[in-house]
Amino acid sequence: MSELVPIVVDLNKAKNNTVNESWLSMFGGAIEMMLKRMFHTTEPLEDVRYSVRGTPSQIASFGDALAGEKRYMEAFMNYGLNDPRSFSTRHDLEKAVANFERETDLKWPFT
Repeated sequence: MSELVPIVVDLNKAKNNTVNESWLSMFGGAIEMMLKRMFHTTEPLEDVRYSVRGTPSQIASFGDALAGEKRYMEAFMNYGLNDPRSFSTRHDLEKAVANFERETDLKWPFT
């Protein structure tokens, strides 16, 4: 069996003016797969390796936004969308996404 090629997410793409539709699709797909792994879905997931490149602040903002997505998804699955806990985690996610977008000049693919 051959090894899978690692997925590389380069957060400097927008600053280098090298973002295209293909890269944006890969970016959204990579985040989707990362979130599935965070939730330990029952469907079999391939053993894909990820690499995130960028400045320390870009990588930190990416991690904060990804963790915010997970917390928000957990809150609305556990409490529903109209619960104050879900509203609170949504607000935290929006702040994390705004920081990510400011740091990278990339749009967060899920909002």
